[in-house]
Amino acid sequence: MRLENYQMIQGDVLTHRGHSYEEMAQTYQTPLYIFDETSFIDRVEGYREGLKSTKFESEVLYASKALLTKEIARLIAKLDIGQDVVSAGEIYAGMAGGVDAGRMYFHGNNKTNDELVYALQQGVGTIVVDNHQEAGRINEIAGSVASDFKQKVLLRVNPGVEAHTHEYIVTATNDSKFGENIHDPEINNYIESMMAMENLNFVGFHSHIGSQIFDQESFLKASHALIDFAKTVKEDLGMKITELNFGGGFGVYYTEADTPFDVVEYLPKFVKEIEVSIEEAGLPIEKISIEPGRSLVNASGSTLYRVGDLKGTLSGKEYAFVDGGMTDNIRPALYQAEYEGAIVNKITEESTTTYTIAGKACESGDKIIEGIELPQAETGDLLLVNGTGAYNFSMASNYNYIPRPAMVHVTDDAVKLTVKRDTFEDLVNNQL
Repeated sequence: MRLENYQMIQGDVLTHRGHSYEEMAQTYQTPLYIFDETSFIDRVEGYREGLKSTKFESEVLYASKALLTKEIARLIAKLDIGQDVVSAGEIYAGMAGGVDAGRMYFHGNNKTNDELVYALQQGVGTIVVDNHQEAGRINEIAGSVASDFKQKVLLRVNPGVEAHTHEYIVTATNDSKFGENIHDPEINNYIESMMAMENLNFVGFHSHIGSQIFDQESFLKASHALIDFAKTVKEDLGMKITELNFGGGFGVYYTEADTPFDVVEYLPKFVKEIEVSIEEAGLPIEKISIEPGRSLVNASGSTLYRVGDLKGTLSGKEYAFVDGGMTDNIRPALYQAEYEGAIVNKITEESTTTYTIAGKACESGDKIIEGIELPQAETGDLLLVNGTGAYNFSMASNYNYIPRPAMVHVTDDAVKLTVKRDTFEDLVNNQL
């Protein structure tokens, strides 16, 4: 397993900023989500600095669907970045942690009327309109919530740029459920209609081509497509376009098969190219933004498990069962995600056995890692899986009535509990 810069071998065991994984397991039990707060803060600050421009305002919007807790929201507010939200629940959770609703961008392909009313009542700064029908609903609701009020909106457009990633996380193909396609013959009619809506402050466009993308050219191609489209709209319809949101999707490391680029190094080059393109297009852009989520949190997260039973099968497959599984990490079952792991109390020992790390849920597909080389495992060992900061806590469930894990944040000075483990009472609290 590739170690992160906050993980180090001390004696014969792996530690996290000098803190003992065994002590964490004893204090908070397992499975346990572990989040390195310091590396997250450093990454956010690097992105924020890298996106700065002398030509226009720029803003990093944290894509909170990747990981959102009250503590993460507190950090978002403290670090002076915006928040990308996709539901009324994410709006609520962000505000519960202190995020200013005016810094939120509200996405989604099927926002309900109740969600839109809630967003406007809370003062959500920007709504990213997914389709022309939704635009009409927002206009009507904005008119009913307050008189003489104009809700700031962007229109999500689909540039048709292919991103080479898993089909479930591609969002910009011609049959995507997201956004209006820029090649649709009706697109100008949709835009003209939105321009005429008296309760909308329609300022620009948003585009997002997918997630876990390793090719810088895909982002640049999509960005140029968005700028070219904005130029055409300005020339054809006379729309004053002052804001462009270029989305996110920067790839991250899970295993040696992944080759992510350094986003902090990339962003200044990206900004320069955008500056030139916008100037050449003659667009009066006042603000640009990006929406990273996974790339900000994934490497800061890991999950600690306790090894239970071990079993060899007739076929020769060796299982090491852990006390978590698909209830705390659905990604391997959902889209064949791969991970690296290590036995923290045997980190210096030679790998001798190929294991399948399987969970405790009553599903054959409940596997965390298929075919990992480890030292001889024993019941009671601690297995750490890296790269679980994004979409693990967010997608966790109580399938089989298994309580969801606790989460701790780690700094050089302390290990702090930020999410309590579910109790059995929590599992039935909403039932009558």
